[in-house]
Amino acid sequence: MTAKLSFDGAWQAEVTGDPLSATPRFTGDSVEVPGYADAKEQQRFLAGTFGSGPVLWDAPDTLRFDPESRKLVGVELQLPYSTAYSEVSDRVPELPEVRPGGLLAAEAEGFRHEMCSVLCRTPGDGVLVCLRGLDVLDAPLDARIGIAPDVALLVQRGAVVGWTVTDPARYLTTPYRAPDPEPPAPATRRMLSECLDLMTEPVVDDLVDGDPAAVARLRAADEALRTQREDPNRAAALRELIAQYVEDYGGGDGTRI
Repeated sequence: MTAKLSFDGAWQAEVTGDPLSATPRFTGDSVEVPGYADAKEQQRFLAGTFGSGPVLWDAPDTLRFDPESRKLVGVELQLPYSTAYSEVSDRVPELPEVRPGGLLAAEAEGFRHEMCSVLCRTPGDGVLVCLRGLDVLDAPLDARIGIAPDVALLVQRGAVVGWTVTDPARYLTTPYRAPDPEPPAPATRRMLSECLDLMTEPVVDDLVDGDPAAVARLRAADEALRTQREDPNRAAALRELIAQYVEDYGGGDGTRI
């Protein structure tokens, strides 16, 4: 198993046997572990740790470490909205078996880790695969390090080149709220796939162009989530996920519906 991982700027961390145990939260925009009760708690967490984090309008992937132990204590991984579909047909990398592990920073210094740019979706969106770029598909992955329940880093030639979240529908929630403990309803799983379709290529390009069929799909998804009685919290998270698209493109001509 890979003993050391490199991140952007040649920053390094060692793989340990202590993955995070907190339940992930998937807001649709990002996956975070652990979740925060509110914005103030999140700011206190960032202030008391070191690593990669947001600066002003810059939002790279966040990996935070305890300043004393140098162990990984939290992550927030940004979901890319550019899919591999438009350039690569039906190509999803073969995923190695998940091996649980935490991270131990080589040094207590900050770094910047760029968010992924390519989203690969498995059938039914049971696993979302986020990659640094399409070039990752040109060579096998070496390892998948499970840093938290159902959240893993992808490793290629010793470098972190992406991440995965398994069963993302289970962890759907609105910001600062823990996911519901019950499994998601089938309708929620279907609507997650529909929302991801609407937000990624090629459908999002049709929305920008005002294509009537794409606009109708967006309106139908928004209405279905408004009236969904099962999984109301998860449905609310999905509505927030497409809210800006509804505002920008729901009228078919740039007007809000």
